[in-house]
Amino acid sequence: MQTIDIRTSQNVTIEYELANLRERILAFIIDGLIIAVIDLIIVFLFLRIFGRGGSLFGNVFFQLLPIITLLLYQFLCELLLDGQSWGKKAIGIKVVRIDGRQAGLADYLIRMIFLIIDVVFGFGVPAAVLIATSAKNQRLGDMTAHTTVVRLRNRIHFQLDDILNIESMAGYEPTFPQVRSLGEEDMLIIKSCLNRYRTYKNDAHKLVLTELADHLRSVLVLERTEQTDEAFLKTLLRDYIVLTR
Repeated sequence: MQTIDIRTSQNVTIEYELANLRERILAFIIDGLIIAVIDLIIVFLFLRIFGRGGSLFGNVFFQLLPIITLLLYQFLCELLLDGQSWGKKAIGIKVVRIDGRQAGLADYLIRMIFLIIDVVFGFGVPAAVLIATSAKNQRLGDMTAHTTVVRLRNRIHFQLDDILNIESMAGYEPTFPQVRSLGEEDMLIIKSCLNRYRTYKNDAHKLVLTELADHLRSVLVLERTEQTDEAFLKTLLRDYIVLTR
């Protein structure tokens, strides 16, 4: 499963799972169905207004309509829905810049323009090949706009038993029995936060660690002790595994 680390403007590194080719194709199919409905409505209105005459203008209009609708639909959706079309929303993926900045009008415009090469002229083959083979799952429009498409709902890469390797529980006394009220996903969040802090030891990640520790103390009604926030979170992990095994 491919991932990408994106460093935000606050100097916090976030790990995203890249959307794969299958997910992007499914999102495009959903968008295609929506675009087809839009085109049918436009054609119906056009015929009602201008009649069924086979004029040159009408022929050109009908030939260009699917392309124009595709380009405008993708551009306006991504611009107004923060990097998502309705198909991307349904699949749970979105467009992000790989440098951590907020994608903007120029980025979405570039992606729209290169849809002509990626999808229209090449019938989607160039886009599929590049997404499947590039390091960051980018089509040409992504590479030009410095964007990629990521999952919003990251899958869990490890199970709870992988969090800590406790070879022996003999003589270990849990410090915080209140930790029973937390769930497995809470433990995975703690583990992920600790991993990020160990990998990127900077003030931003230390602040995230502190805020998480303070939040858990509040939830579990615990007072702050001389333990560091990192040691406190590690203790919670160990206690949880000992108490719930």
